[in-house]
Amino acid sequence: MPEQHVAKSPADLPDRATLAEMSGLDYIRAIFEGQMAGAPIAELMNFHIHAVEKGKVTFRGAPGFQHFNPMGGVHGGWYGTILDSALGCAVATVLDKGSIYTTLEYKVNLTRAIPAGTLVDCTASVRHAGRSTAVAEAEIRGVDDGKLYATGSTTCIVMRV
Repeated sequence: MPEQHVAKSPADLPDRATLAEMSGLDYIRAIFEGQMAGAPIAELMNFHIHAVEKGKVTFRGAPGFQHFNPMGGVHGGWYGTILDSALGCAVATVLDKGSIYTTLEYKVNLTRAIPAGTLVDCTASVRHAGRSTAVAEAEIRGVDDGKLYATGSTTCIVMRV
């Protein structure tokens, strides 16, 4: 897998003109291949893009102690962040040049606690992509144990740049 890097300042992120010249699939592949910087949240939350194809993206990561809530478990925000990231990137892969998206809403269902340090894959797939909205679903599963840790879904609005 190519080495990915994340944006260290706003200047590292593409401007709208650059985004307008790329399809969403080309943009997400450029992040995956290390040609463009990814979102800084990925480094903070310890995950990265693991696989990309049209309509489907997998993020891989492991929550650590820094992601614990006060009760000693992985904070629900970690689940939500990896789900939102994978879901949004999956939607991006179906967008034509000149289109962008943003999340309108997303839902998270936790099915079991992820032990700290457990490597998981969060795989998101687009279920509907229309002119103005897109819908995607995702699962978080353990890489080694195959257990289902969470599911999620999103509705995104699609806009022209």
